[in-house]
Amino acid sequence: MNKIYKIIFCTIFLILQYSNSFAEINITTDEGIEVFQDEKYYLLKKNVEIVTDDYLLTADNVKANFEKDLYDIKHIFAKGNSLLKSDSRNITAKGPELEFNIKEQILKISGINSSLELDFASMYSDGKIDVYNNTGSFSLKGEKSKIIGNDIEVIGSDIKGKFSNTSNTNEIIELNVIDENISYVKTESLEMYAQKIFYNKEQDYVELFDNVKVIRDTETITGDYGKINMQNQSYKISSKDKSKVKVSLSNNDDE
Repeated sequence: MNKIYKIIFCTIFLILQYSNSFAEINITTDEGIEVFQDEKYYLLKKNVEIVTDDYLLTADNVKANFEKDLYDIKHIFAKGNSLLKSDSRNITAKGPELEFNIKEQILKISGINSSLELDFASMYSDGKIDVYNNTGSFSLKGEKSKIIGNDIEVIGSDIKGKFSNTSNTNEIIELNVIDENISYVKTESLEMYAQKIFYNKEQDYVELFDNVKVIRDTETITGDYGKINMQNQSYKISSKDKSKVKVSLSNNDDE
């Protein structure tokens, strides 16, 4: 028979504390804690707050998986007004639902107005935001998915990519952006539109597929396919129908 412990406090909050030289955790909740010892998880209900040396988490309800004891949390599922903040990791995550795998360093946020603030980029979506810190990969899927980085802006319904943390400053090094309507990538010198956009920072190129439009200074180039050398800004735009390639030039000189 499974062991279940249920604690409800009339004082409207519970404080659970473990402290030694390695870790400290404080948990508060309006409606107590329900512990499933055999399955090694517990439920926290209503106005939950978890404070550790590494992060702060708040939500309406939380399921926490643990290794050996209650303080040894390894996996968190949060629902309702979820917020995760870690100064040491430079992370602030918000959304209706949040999943945090502490051991494997996986963070998932889902629902309307989901957001993730990192030191090198801000991510937004009405669908899902997934970040795998150990592998440096991330994905955004759903309406209003957007990334705003230090030197790049990305919009699309399906965004996948990788970031590098080998230097002192993290940065996005790879992007795969897809949108049946139109994807958008903006750098310091270019605005790029297409249904599919592939970006590789290490090899310094961008590829664009279908309904391509590239804007650079006073130039606007359209076609079916484009490849841009990001180092020297040279590019090639082509089309299945050569007549579809179009270059427009405007003169902004008022004199």
